[in-house]
Amino acid sequence: MTIGRTLSGQTLDEQEESYNVSLRPKHLAECLGQKTVKEKLSIAITAAQQRCEPLEHMLFHGPPGLGKTTLASVVATEMGATLRCSSGPALAKAGDVMGLLTNIGTGDVLFIDEIHRLSTVVEEFLYPAMEDFKVDFTVDSGLHAKTINFPLKRFTLIGATTRVGLLSAPLRSRFGILYHLEYYSTDELTEILHRTAELLRLECQEGTLEQIAGRSRGTPRIANRLLKRVRDYAQVKGTGVLSKDIVEKGLKMEQIDPLGLDELDRSFLRALIRVYDGGPAGIEAIAATLGEERDTLEDVVEPYLLQIGFVRRTKRGREVTPQARAHVGLA
Repeated sequence: MTIGRTLSGQTLDEQEESYNVSLRPKHLAECLGQKTVKEKLSIAITAAQQRCEPLEHMLFHGPPGLGKTTLASVVATEMGATLRCSSGPALAKAGDVMGLLTNIGTGDVLFIDEIHRLSTVVEEFLYPAMEDFKVDFTVDSGLHAKTINFPLKRFTLIGATTRVGLLSAPLRSRFGILYHLEYYSTDELTEILHRTAELLRLECQEGTLEQIAGRSRGTPRIANRLLKRVRDYAQVKGTGVLSKDIVEKGLKMEQIDPLGLDELDRSFLRALIRVYDGGPAGIEAIAATLGEERDTLEDVVEPYLLQIGFVRRTKRGREVTPQARAHVGLA
């Protein structure tokens, strides 16, 4: 199977175009995987368009790299609305949100990534904006303080979070639509890689994309990243064409093993086995042993190890399973 053309055969104009290409889908029909979420989104978008009104506020939650930001962009495109983006840590005070809200037009989409990291002050400032489309902004302080009521145009707030449990109940209840994004299957990731290879004009042999998809931890972001790294390896060490041998060597250089574990994952397992005799051990202790942040281990490492049954969470801490011991050679 051949997809597209090799990079070395492109003209300079074609190469520049391939460097600038965006891998994000722009329309719902172009999105692959997440079948249930796509079907619900399609119904919600169609219904809102038929009523000529903005969508309800929606919340996307799930592990990183599954397409929460992409879906927010797709929703804005499908609704013919302007997308305005920000993130929880960037909105430190009410004035930051005020600047965003007063510039929003009717039907526009405001996307806030990592919304669970909003400060309490900003979160409470958003409540009337989400419910009544108005905000009360306090000017000056002390005896000269006065509150100005600003009416807002009807907009759609889309929040994205990797840790939905950290959202306060009042904020979570104000979202009318909540979607959980699941990990992708190998077949779905292979479809995504086919699309990426076509956009990058990359020539691939049969079975190579399945090889990459199987080591991508069910995550499109990782799949696309590995494809780009293998493409670089094929261009420098080979002919620019992806073969099974080139893919295997490229992934080995990236330290990605057959199950998709990287060096940090294996270090996590080795530390738990060698230092803590397989557990149970607290996440803070493991993070200190590895010299990593706790959030990195909880958000990046643990979800996949739990999914494939290499780690157990107990009341006393984390434990490794016999399969994990066998995989790292410390049975």
